[in-house]
Amino acid sequence: MEQSIPIYRGRSETLHADTCRPLVDAAAANSVQFEALARGHYPGRRLPKNAMPSVKTVGYWDAPVSQLWGLEWHRNEGIEFMFLERGRVGFAVDVHELVLKPNDLTFTRPWQVHRVGNPNVGACRLHWLMIDVAVRRPNQPWKWPSWLMLNAGEMQELTHILRHTALPVWQVAVDIRRCFQSIAQAVETDRSGSNVTKLTVRINDLLLMLLEHFRGQKPLLDQSLSGSRRAVQLFLEDLATHPGHLAKQWTVGKMAKTCGLGVSQLVHHVRQLTNLPPMHFLNDCRLILAAKVLQEQPDRSVLDVALSCGFSSSPYFATLFGKRFGLAPRDFRRQAKRDVAVAAE
Repeated sequence: MEQSIPIYRGRSETLHADTCRPLVDAAAANSVQFEALARGHYPGRRLPKNAMPSVKTVGYWDAPVSQLWGLEWHRNEGIEFMFLERGRVGFAVDVHELVLKPNDLTFTRPWQVHRVGNPNVGACRLHWLMIDVAVRRPNQPWKWPSWLMLNAGEMQELTHILRHTALPVWQVAVDIRRCFQSIAQAVETDRSGSNVTKLTVRINDLLLMLLEHFRGQKPLLDQSLSGSRRAVQLFLEDLATHPGHLAKQWTVGKMAKTCGLGVSQLVHHVRQLTNLPPMHFLNDCRLILAAKVLQEQPDRSVLDVALSCGFSSSPYFATLFGKRFGLAPRDFRRQAKRDVAVAAE
């Protein structure tokens, strides 16, 4: 499977062991009940190798009291459904800051950054299911695992809704609540794959219930959410705000490949979104970052700043910097120091 594209806004790329460590520690200290079946780097008891391929993690936590931890900004390697059975918990996805209430269901796509807790988790019982549908960009086709029993038309309809609805949270009916409870019971009592058949049936039930729920709600759908321009937009947001990715040695061809597009398509979308060619946009992001570093880290050499921001040489950096800000990098740094001193008087 191809590697995920960088996430934007400078947030953690995936839900990894460090992100989940506070939850695991809380479970060990008996301040929260944590039950999960998982594979890869996701915490929980290991799923058997051939059991429900593409399920990354399924389970729940039950926190009887407010916690001193939360799940920081991250994104997942699949589509994640979360359901709040009891309590309240802060939740944020993209630009939405929300508080989940009982019977709220939310789902996040692999490219969507989200956070659980505000910043910490309150007393709550929260369920989740994550299925890898082999996508990392909004313009890729979804590939559901073969053990799902919805027919082709139903899978296509469900996929279409999940790809194109912008609504982040849904209030769902009691049948979906009971289904999550049944999945949780199967997870809790599973021993080395003993409940895989039951879980397979329950997850199929859940997806069918969700499809029926969406049909009843008739959500507004936005086709642009799965378009190639959306993929480029996310990539550009990443470049604009993620220092680690600005330092990479990009070419227009590499950018296009990362977005799953041809070069001409990429150039067209970048011009439409920024009014700049791709490399000009990249260099402008690098220069803005460099100016910030020069101001905030006065002990770093200009060469070190240039290289860390993705420029191949100090002279080339200085030439572009002077054109962008009207000052050489060293003069810019001295001017910034004077401005700080004047403001402090």
